[in-house]
Amino acid sequence: MVLAEDKKLTVIFRVEPGCLGPEGLSHVDKFCIQALLQLQQIHPEFLKWQVVPRHDKNLAEMGFAINAKILNRDQAKRYMEYLKQDIDAFEMSIFDKIPDLIDQYFGR
Repeated sequence: MVLAEDKKLTVIFRVEPGCLGPEGLSHVDKFCIQALLQLQQIHPEFLKWQVVPRHDKNLAEMGFAINAKILNRDQAKRYMEYLKQDIDAFEMSIFDKIPDLIDQYFGR
């Protein structure tokens, strides 16, 4: 299912600087750019991505929006079900991918 840009689900992934090591704060912006390039390849037909540093610990690591309107998790879950996706499996697959992205970033 290919959706128009204004109907695509935006996944907002917030990266903890600490996950990039003790000097993560100096790497997080560049890492977010590199991670975005990789994550954009996941379901581009119905997803858009934002990868940003998570400086505010009150914000969830992953958030969702449609056309700049923030969705709560239940709304995102229903939209993902409409797209024939399980939100829990989707989130787990992204969190599982992050260590690989970190290794790529640091050239390991």
